[in-house]
Amino acid sequence: MNLVELARKSVESYINEGKIISSPVDSPKEFSERKAGAFVTIEKEGQLRGCIGTYLPTRKNIIEEVINNAVAAATEDYRFDPIGKEELPYLSYTVYILNEPEMAKNTKDLDPKKYGIIIKTVDCFPPKSALLLPDLDGVDTTDEQISIVCRKGGINPEKEKITIYRFTVEKYGE
Repeated sequence: MNLVELARKSVESYINEGKIISSPVDSPKEFSERKAGAFVTIEKEGQLRGCIGTYLPTRKNIIEEVINNAVAAATEDYRFDPIGKEELPYLSYTVYILNEPEMAKNTKDLDPKKYGIIIKTVDCFPPKSALLLPDLDGVDTTDEQISIVCRKGGINPEKEKITIYRFTVEKYGE
């Protein structure tokens, strides 16, 4: 089973039966023996319907990370109502496996087509942070990418000291 099928099966099982699926026994070792953060994006007819993820691993392996984040994307994304059974046939899934973030020395180290970014406030309580995946439609410049992330996180880079991290992804989609 590939990661996109895993995300779909996870969502369908949870929506239809209220059950979190078990890790498939035939999972490729590259996913069952490796830990990494993962994001699952769900779209309906080309429009975002849910997106939840982790930028660092929180589970035993990538398989469990995808299962849990797929269910969360379908049911816990605060921007949307939970997905209903009637929507399931119309959904498409993209899974992003995140490579470990590294601090960007300056904005010249960034490229919105190649790198996603995480922005965190420094010396701010409570701390704020936000993330944007790479290579998203309509995000063509580093300035746009930084602006979107700051808005998402309620961060004012004019008034708050920030640190920017960059990361690459392995993208699996339909």
